[in-house]
Amino acid sequence: MTNDILIAVLLLSPLSGFLINGVFVKQNNRHSVLAGGIATLASGISFLCALVLFLTLTHQGEESAIHTAFLHWLNVGGFKADIAFNVDPISGIMILIITGVGSLIHLYSVGYMSHDPKPAKFFSYLNLFLFNMLVLVLGDNLLLMFVGWEGVGLCSYLLIGFWYEDPEKAAAGMKAFVVNRIGDAGFLLGLFMIFLNFHSVEFHELSKMTFTPEAGFWGPITIATLCLFIGATGKSAQIPLFVWLPDAMAGPTPVSALIHAATMVTAGIYMIVRLNFIFVAAPTTMGVIAVVGAATALFAASIGLFQNDIKKILAYSTVSQLGYMFLGVGVGAFSAGFFHLMTHAFFKALMFLGAGSVIHGMHHEQDVRKMGGLRKKMPVTYYTFLMGWLAIIGTPMFSGFFSKDEILWRAYSSPLGSKTLWLCGVAGAVMTAFYMTRLMALTFWGESRVDKSVKVHESPLTMTLPLMVLAVLSLVGGWVGIPHTMGSIAGVPNIFEEWLHHSVHDVEALGSVIEEWSTMGISVALAALSATLAYTLYVRSPEIIPGLMARFRVLHNLISNKYYVDEAYFKIIVDPIVMMSRGLWAYLDVRVVDRTTYLLTDVVRGTGANLRLMVNGNVQQYAVYIVFGIILTLSFLFMR
Repeated sequence: MTNDILIAVLLLSPLSGFLINGVFVKQNNRHSVLAGGIATLASGISFLCALVLFLTLTHQGEESAIHTAFLHWLNVGGFKADIAFNVDPISGIMILIITGVGSLIHLYSVGYMSHDPKPAKFFSYLNLFLFNMLVLVLGDNLLLMFVGWEGVGLCSYLLIGFWYEDPEKAAAGMKAFVVNRIGDAGFLLGLFMIFLNFHSVEFHELSKMTFTPEAGFWGPITIATLCLFIGATGKSAQIPLFVWLPDAMAGPTPVSALIHAATMVTAGIYMIVRLNFIFVAAPTTMGVIAVVGAATALFAASIGLFQNDIKKILAYSTVSQLGYMFLGVGVGAFSAGFFHLMTHAFFKALMFLGAGSVIHGMHHEQDVRKMGGLRKKMPVTYYTFLMGWLAIIGTPMFSGFFSKDEILWRAYSSPLGSKTLWLCGVAGAVMTAFYMTRLMALTFWGESRVDKSVKVHESPLTMTLPLMVLAVLSLVGGWVGIPHTMGSIAGVPNIFEEWLHHSVHDVEALGSVIEEWSTMGISVALAALSATLAYTLYVRSPEIIPGLMARFRVLHNLISNKYYVDEAYFKIIVDPIVMMSRGLWAYLDVRVVDRTTYLLTDVVRGTGANLRLMVNGNVQQYAVYIVFGIILTLSFLFMR
């Protein structure tokens, strides 16, 4: 099978699953296994194609790429964009993550959505999402990337608001759609700026150009990259456009795992890594990215401290972890940021699916205050979730440790980094260890607070098998990126960094080996202390908590209410726009547009009624009209 056919099957397989489930499979829960089987098979075929393409790439070498052009799309006034796809070291990793983790989530969904009345619709949306995400990462130009970018935005709206009969869930889908449109406008402006200044939107042509680093804020590269970053803040939920992601937990839990862990929210990181050769020429933009990433990591982690909805805790954790990725790419550590994208896909998908298993076993209960002691009743879910917890808090030798500490080290040692950025990252890691341990304690450890009427049960194999696979990846997934400082002791290379060496141009770190070990030790030690504190408070001495909450009531209320960001957005932005829109409707639309339309209608109808009187069948009257017309014509001719 040729590479062209492999890429075609890779893309068309989930698209076919979307069409089959959407058109031919009936919408009732009796067909949930059939619909899930078709969708899982479609995503599995895509994964096999992605694996073969990746292995082909490894044999060709990391400098090579597999390029396929299916047809010429646009060639107008120098603007050229083809329907063409490119598998290289960057996109090769992404398609493995998207299709591999995506297939596990599809399999998990077979069990999770078994009682839903519209499973075929759900699985068709999942497959369509997978197709658009593959278009986004494989497209060989910015315009085709934008097609996939918009496609995943549409699918996220459909999936987040899947249970649209509930007004709250429908509003969450709409919120995600609107906020992402703001970011997408920035992406389009960045695309236009790049074409106007560099006369191409094709990645391989842009990569051959020489971009001179700009000083200042108003250079064309800086403005273009800032616009693209606005797009990234929308899609990847960074300050100020992060507000849609926590509400997006209204969708089915597999959607949270697919969209908010492994795929859509990482699109902004992927775009920056793909265009790293342009972004590195805009130091101002890089600084903005690093600051926003560090601020988001810290801000979202603090909100996660006191959330009680198990999915909302993971949602703010996702926003925080995405902040770490932006911190990494912002200080020029593109490989480290991309590496954290991969490891995060493993452990966060695991934790979202684990949370779904808990919700399924608890009969749709999501409040961690009504759980506790589930370790014995849901052992598979517990031990797999435990692996995700160990990974996300940065336990040495787990995947999150290698990627997170690499980012912190680069923030400390990079010429584009600073000690302040490093401290923000460490503080975020400390809070992450606390709220994730709190989540473990309230859900699985301690005394049971489950209502006696709830019969807790372990999830079926279709749900627990993906958890087991992701648990293994949460442990070993980071071993391909062991830092040189650690790897040199055992003679193990940093495989991930070497793989990206020719595609990604990182800014070199300036610190010493002693400093690297020291910063690593500090972050690990502080995270361990934070986790111990959370365990003590929520398992061993929970009676202390009410007193602490009363003592710091104002601060606790501020954080637990998410700093009232949503309320502020509504008061400052949403409500004024709604009021202005109502005013424009009442005064401009009703009083001007409608009245003008009605007046013109009356004029036309009146004129028609009068003209109708002239057409009465009277031949003598018609003769008078003809004579009158002749006189007018002759008068006009003689006057000339």
